[in-house]
Amino acid sequence: MGQTFTGLLKAVRARTGQGGTARPAPTAALRLCGDYLEGLAAGGALGDARQARLVAAIGGLTTACGTDEDDPFDALLRTGRRALETGGEAEAWLALAVAVEATALRSRSKGAWRLRGGALDALGHRDEAVGAYERHLALQQNPSSAEDIAHRIATLKDLRTCLDEAAGLLPGEDGARLRALHNAPAAQVRTDFAEAVRRRTAEGGGMADPDVRRLTALYAAHRRLLDRDRLVDPLLAGAEPVGVGALRRLVAGRSVCLVSGAPRIADEERVPGSPLAELIDGYDLVVRCDTLPPTAPRTDLHAVTLRGDTPWTGPAWHRPTGTRLVFGDPLPHWRRSLRARLVPGAQDGIGDASLRHPLDDPALLGEDGWGPRAGTAFTVLRLLDFLDAAGRLDLIGFGLPGQLQPREREWVTARATHEDETEMRTALR
Repeated sequence: MGQTFTGLLKAVRARTGQGGTARPAPTAALRLCGDYLEGLAAGGALGDARQARLVAAIGGLTTACGTDEDDPFDALLRTGRRALETGGEAEAWLALAVAVEATALRSRSKGAWRLRGGALDALGHRDEAVGAYERHLALQQNPSSAEDIAHRIATLKDLRTCLDEAAGLLPGEDGARLRALHNAPAAQVRTDFAEAVRRRTAEGGGMADPDVRRLTALYAAHRRLLDRDRLVDPLLAGAEPVGVGALRRLVAGRSVCLVSGAPRIADEERVPGSPLAELIDGYDLVVRCDTLPPTAPRTDLHAVTLRGDTPWTGPAWHRPTGTRLVFGDPLPHWRRSLRARLVPGAQDGIGDASLRHPLDDPALLGEDGWGPRAGTAFTVLRLLDFLDAAGRLDLIGFGLPGQLQPREREWVTARATHEDETEMRTALR
């Protein structure tokens, strides 16, 4: 690793020192990248895959700054995003430095202002983060793609409101100190706010005092908002939780088809009155997985698997469905993703925690060997087969290449009762 760092560090330092590159290089950001690499080299091995991706992004930025072919601005933003995804304080400061230079280079870049807001937010500079996020929204042409930013701004403002009201319940300097915590790191806010509540409770006669009760409630609300963005509609427009029993009742005695997301299937289904469209429409329950085709006429059950280190940052699940099953681990990531990505009114039912990892859950299938990379389609297929409640269970389009992993295909082939290549249909029962 030391040799790799040495070569990359030399390249970074060379870019910051040269005077005649083909493009203007973001030298301040490169200089900070070099400082960051020096710190990593001194610390030994890379901490995790996210840190390795950041180092790779720095390498890409270094290369882009020395050639005519690549625009270094995109590489600059990529480096900042990777730094922010890594999650450490040093990486957040690096992301902020990159974002500051990016907004100076292109003051109307939506991505640069979003990155700047995210870095300020991660460092606890919440008022400045709101300003950067609002610049991003002002430049955004598609409001629906910025709902998460608007939501985050509302959360940051709610945090400020909680602290201001709580500060008003504390005497003198205690109140002023509490207000100042709004732009402090989250760990400090948690510790100092809790201590202020403890002192006020001890001095004010305990929970019999209405001001103490209100202060405690504000502290609890603030802690929740620090850990998780607020929900616009906590009840998700009345969507019902769906457990194993409810899912079994949903499919009991019904004809069910699992439709692949292959482009060929989407193209044929899009044609009104086509044989494939009529075949799919004839089932009682239509199941689809992951990204829903925009032309899909009907989805009764949508299954999706959380992927990546920060799955809660993925796009919201806007497309309407009857029931939505979300597979994922660990439990905190699953919960946070549901809070961040579920859209009120977009589903009537939501799979609960008992259905979040059915393949390896000993309370359900408990089968070894499938691993975390099992496809969403196979996961929901295996779950429905295990429940043994559907009157008919067919796959549409899964005979096409790339729709199942080899071992998954072997499992399907061994249990198929009928295959029709014309209809692209495989029957399991």
